[in-house]
Amino acid sequence: MKRSVLLGLFVTASMMASTSFAADKPADLCDANIQTINNAKTDLQSSPELAGRVEASVSRAQALKAQGKIDDCVAETQQTILEIRKTSDGTNK
Repeated sequence: MKRSVLLGLFVTASMMASTSFAADKPADLCDANIQTINNAKTDLQSSPELAGRVEASVSRAQALKAQGKIDDCVAETQQTILEIRKTSDGTNK
């Protein structure tokens, strides 16, 4: 009986610790996506239209992050990254 109580306490403690460490992940993902987009901007010189859309998207993502809408920021940046990848692969012509 004592072993199962100790095991239960250990499992509960580890689950609570893992959620507290994961609390900052979405904001980090938003920042990482913005950095990925900024790194890809140099490849967009051949398409001024796409470069303008990307710049607007980064501005929206930064505004969403400032408002605390991290999930929206992640969604915005992921969509932009997909658009950049499609264009660089030549599938969005």
